[in-house]
Amino acid sequence: MADGSARPRVLIVDDTRLDREIALDAVRDAAEVATATSAEQALESLRTRSADLVLTDLHLPGLTGLDLLQRVRAEHPSTDVILITAHASVDSAVQALRMGAADYLNKPLSIDELSLVVRRTLDRRRLQAENHHLRDLLATVEDCRALASSLEAAEIHTIALDVLLSRLHRSRGFAVFHRAANLGSDDVVVRGFRESEGERLRAAFGADKTVDVESLGEVEVTSGGPLHETLTGAGLAQGRMLVVPLRGRATEGGALIVPEVDRPFRALDGEIARLVAAQAQAALQNAERYHQAKERAFVDDVTGAYNARYLFTALDHEIRRAERYGSQLALLFLDIDRFKLVNDSHGHLVGSRTLRRLAEVLAGCIRQVDTLARYGGDEFTVLLVDTGLETGLQIGERIRASVARANFETRGAGSLSVTVSVGVAAFPSHGCTPEELIEMADKAMYRAKSLGRDRVCSASDL
Repeated sequence: MADGSARPRVLIVDDTRLDREIALDAVRDAAEVATATSAEQALESLRTRSADLVLTDLHLPGLTGLDLLQRVRAEHPSTDVILITAHASVDSAVQALRMGAADYLNKPLSIDELSLVVRRTLDRRRLQAENHHLRDLLATVEDCRALASSLEAAEIHTIALDVLLSRLHRSRGFAVFHRAANLGSDDVVVRGFRESEGERLRAAFGADKTVDVESLGEVEVTSGGPLHETLTGAGLAQGRMLVVPLRGRATEGGALIVPEVDRPFRALDGEIARLVAAQAQAALQNAERYHQAKERAFVDDVTGAYNARYLFTALDHEIRRAERYGSQLALLFLDIDRFKLVNDSHGHLVGSRTLRRLAEVLAGCIRQVDTLARYGGDEFTVLLVDTGLETGLQIGERIRASVARANFETRGAGSLSVTVSVGVAAFPSHGCTPEELIEMADKAMYRAKSLGRDRVCSASDL
């Protein structure tokens, strides 16, 4: 990035060598100095390299100092101009100031006076730049307020990318971040790329291709490394890129990437990026804390499985999804047979260990997309998505057999065996609400108990 602390640059324009030397002596301590002998030469110099301030004689061969002032204001509006003349009049001074001159000085030049005017002009420019800098940072903080109300990683990364691009006055960039529901993969948000390029970006960074946020270091402009290699492999080779890592406290994380297109990055761009990163990381950490607290509220302390509150939420969500897509789902309701004897014979500590071990056995019998919940006491439920009644009965039988084969530790060196009775109900055959499905699966489970326990019954048999 450009160095915002570089010395200011002053261009002295005068066709008289003595006056150029006097001006050079007055300015050299305050700025880097270049000289020109005509307005045309000065304009060529400015096209090659910009200047903060132009000191120009009013009377020049070819274009006059006023012509140069007019051209500089039109072509280099951020450059200040001070006019100097030996033939000053009130009218010419007023005209120069109206045209945008920063000041107007008379010859013969006084080194002290010229030095004072130049320093005053440069100090004013510096203060204006600092004020503009502060306004940019304050505007960035204001734009980042939207992050504070977000509790989803995808939304946080999207807002942060949009704020960063807006504050850098750029339109092209993308964000890569971990999907909380599947930490083995990343997701991508794209801005300013063609649709085909966006698809290649998603293919390059999505699926199982994760970005190691910890390896990215801090906010920096890079021209090589793993990100560049990935983009090159996708046929999207970029030059320099501003990379802004975002890290939560635990699982959340990602990066904002802005290619350097059309113009180089400024030192201010790095400050803005670090400010956006700080605000986004605070939002990610809040999101993590929220989801952890939410998770704890839905998790049973004894078994580590979800609790009944979560079951009702998940059931309601999956029923709505099944209605929308015309799919099925099955609900298993199971109860440990004669669990009271376990508590009476071995104590409640062994009873709790038995429940915990049972949850482990059940989790090993179902898919990651299914939901295991402790309904209460020694009762458990399993919600099977995209599953019909017959498959649900098969999974119920697999669970029953797995539990019957499993060993459950006692307080001594021995172990005990337990069995379960399982009831199975299906949507929409046996109910269209969470309450109806739970009631029917529960009744089927009690039918299994009444038939001798250690068996699976369907709600269709009621």
